[in-house]
Formats: sequence, structure tokens, C-alpha cells
Amino acid sequence: MADNIIRLADAPAPEAASVPHNVEAEAALLGALMIDNRLAEDIQLKLRPDHFFEPLHGRVYEQILKMIDRNMIASPVTLRPLFEADEEMKELGGPAYLAQLTGSGAAIIGARDFAEQIYELALLRALIGVGREMVEKALDTSEEVDPKGQIEQAEAALYRVAEEGGGEGTVKSFAEATRMAVQMAEKALNSGGGLSGTTTGLENVNAKTGGLHHSDLVILAGRPGMGKTSLATNIAFNAAQRLVRDLEDGIAPEKSAGAAVAFFSLEMSADQLATRILAENSGISSENLRMGKISQQDFRNLARAAAELESLPLYIDDTAGLTIAALRTRARRLKRQRAIGLIVVDYLQLLQGTGKGGSDQNRVQEISEISRGLKTLAKELNVPVLALSQLSRAVEQREDKRPQLSDLRESGSIEQDADMVWFVYREEYYVASREPKRPIEGDDAKVHDAHAEWMRDMERVYGLAELIIAKQRHGATGKVKMKFEAKITRFSDWIDDQYLPEARG
Repeated sequence: MADNIIRLADAPAPEAASVPHNVEAEAALLGALMIDNRLAEDIQLKLRPDHFFEPLHGRVYEQILKMIDRNMIASPVTLRPLFEADEEMKELGGPAYLAQLTGSGAAIIGARDFAEQIYELALLRALIGVGREMVEKALDTSEEVDPKGQIEQAEAALYRVAEEGGGEGTVKSFAEATRMAVQMAEKALNSGGGLSGTTTGLENVNAKTGGLHHSDLVILAGRPGMGKTSLATNIAFNAAQRLVRDLEDGIAPEKSAGAAVAFFSLEMSADQLATRILAENSGISSENLRMGKISQQDFRNLARAAAELESLPLYIDDTAGLTIAALRTRARRLKRQRAIGLIVVDYLQLLQGTGKGGSDQNRVQEISEISRGLKTLAKELNVPVLALSQLSRAVEQREDKRPQLSDLRESGSIEQDADMVWFVYREEYYVASREPKRPIEGDDAKVHDAHAEWMRDMERVYGLAELIIAKQRHGATGKVKMKFEAKITRFSDWIDDQYLPEARG
């Protein structure tokens, strides 16, 4: 057996043989697995066939796992037919090599140690591969040079190496899961009840959803003009502001209902978003802010609001044309550097996949990749991801223009990957667009009546918005009324007149 293992170790090219490896440990582990198949239960959670340096050993390991998965005994006898035609096995004397691997029963004692060493050596080889690729790309100037792109690719590659084999940490005992559930309930209790996740700043929405939950992908969709960017900006600001308030009150960040926010704005620039937030907090129209139509008092209010917002943990990335891979890289960096607890993406369709676009079919696949990537990011960083999405024009063809799940544009995978799907809908937008002719002196009664009826409709829907919760894994679906102040692009809780206290004479 020793001679055969030495031949295997000598087989790779000189450059390959110089990288970290231990063929003897691989052989010992395979022998132990064939003697006691139960060892595979723990080992396969971390060790994959491609972690083996010797390809033949990787193939043997893969077949052992397949047989065990089919409730068959994996031994030299049962594996023999699978390797009779294997050329590399023939060089070592044929399937009899399998029996040689089980020659030392002592290997069973150290099987887990062997597996750990094989895994760690595989990580070192992967790290060497990333480093070599980084050097080669940095030295190659034959193509268009994109240093920033290379850095992002390298960071993503390093992160993949870092998270290799992370599956072993995903299995939790019921006791651990119970503790997490109790901690979530405690957080909900401390926040006044009903809020177990990150706050949206809207009490009625929090009451319906429990807030934005860790590892959830929340899709916020709407037709143009409905205010989805405004609502996302409001939620981001409210979460960041709540974190600041809680920290001032001595509440630990992990127990806060607020969060530091990463806002990826692929449509609007950072200063446009900042203008919206300033408008909301100073009470000055964002249009007037942009055009400078403000008084001295307005400017003082603006300066006060700006000073209050300076320490807000809200980080805006307005890089256009981001790929889903680049966004994930940047989000990981912000999580590490700024401890972000909420990610907002405005909007999903402006992200790019890793492949090359072209046909509509490719676009559907690309959107599927992006939505899966956002859900994976939410789970990976254990933060809620709020992603805005467009809706198809089918909404405009219906008499009732309230959105439905089938209106999500380009891919059913968005609905499938999302933990919650919200639609923002403002009937006021549609009522305002169908204003009839304004009556003038001399018009007949029909013109006056038509405009009067339209005015009544406008009065009924003025400032009213709906958040339609069309999908929710944690609770019921339904509608939440909100107030929308278009002048300062702010959503707030809707208070029905019938619930207001009666005025005293």
C-alpha cells in the first residue's frame, strides 16, 4: 500500500506537488470510512470530494458517500465494480487498491483529524489559487484594465474561500433554536410589543408584519409614481434614527429595534436621496430645496435638520450598473466595517447578473439569479434585505389598479425567493390623472356635475396610500393604510377620523 500511495504523491506535475497536501492522510481516511461507514455522518458535512488533492481519492470518497446515501454498505467489495475501468486505479494494481486502503484499522481512531487536515490543506491550496490568479490578472495588461473590478473579484474569491464548508455550523439543536426564539420575543416585548424585527417607523406596518426580520428578503413593488423609493427612503431613515435613539438610551445594538442601513441606489444619486431625507425632516418641499426657493427661516430649518442627521448611520452607495456579485461584496464590507443591520436596494431590475444579457429568456434567468443572490445575501449576513421592484404594465390595463403577485415583472422567482412581498398603491395618483374638464361660466350641468364628482373622489383619496402585503411567511396578508405627503415625500401612519378623540366645547 505504501508504494502505491508514494506513486500517487509523485503523480502530479512538479508545480502541483509543491502545494500543501497529504496523500497519506487521504488514503487513511478512505480506509477508515470503508471500515466504518458511520464516520461519514459527521465528515461529509464539511469535506467534499474536491477537497482531496488526489483526484482518484476524491472519486472514491464521492462513491462512498453515494452508496451510504442509498443505504448500501460501502466497502472494497461493493465499490470494486465502480472502479474496474478506472485508468488511474489500474496503474495502482486495479480495484485491489481499495482493499489496501483498509489495511490499517488504526486509522479509524484518527479519522476526524485526517478529515480536518485534508479540509485545511484544501483551503490553503484554494488560497494559493486566488493569490496566483490575482497576480496573473494584475500583470496582464493586454486587455482593458479594470483594477477596481479585479479587486472586487478578488474579494469575492477570498470570501468564497473563507465560507468554504460553512454548512457544519447551520445545524442547530432545538435548545439553541429555542433560545433564539426567546431572544426575539424579548426584543419584541422591550420595543413595546408587536415588533420582533427592525422597525419600519410605521406602527401600523410593524403591527402587521412584526418589522423587518433578519435573513428575510422583502420585495417592495409598485408602478412608477406610487412612491416606492420614497417609502424605502422613509424606512431606511426611520431604522437608522431608531438605532441612534436606542444607543442614546443605553440599549445595546443587538437589542435595538433600529439598524445601521446600507442603501444601494442604482437609480438616484446620493445627493438626491439626501435631499429627500432633508425635505422630510425640515418640512420643506424637495422641489423647492433643489431650486433654491426657500426663505431664511427655511434655510435655518434645513441647517438644523442637516446637523441632526450628520451622525445618522445611513450609508448610500449610488454606483450605477452594479452586478449582484459586486453588490454582495460591498454589502459584506459594510457589514464588517459599519455593522449594518438592514440593506435596501433601489431597484432590483437595475442590477446585473454575472452572465451576458441578450434575449428575454436570458433576462428572466438573470432576474432569477439576482433575486436568489439577494436572498442568499440576507441569510449570509443575517440582515433583512428590502429590494424594490418594478411591476408590469398589466396593472394599467385593469379597472382595479391594485397590484397582484402576478404583476411582478420578468420572473416568478422574485415571488418565490421573497419572504414578504409588499405593494405600494396610491389611488390618488390615478384619480388625479383622470380629472375632467374644469367647468367655466356657460358650461352645462353635466360638466359641473362631472367635475364635482371628481372633486369628491379626490377628497376621499387625497393623501391616502395603501401598503398591500401580498405575501408573508410570518403572518397574514392584508392591507395597511398610510398617509402620504407628496410635497415632502413622506409616508406616515394613517389615523382615521373616527378614532380621533372628540373635541370638547
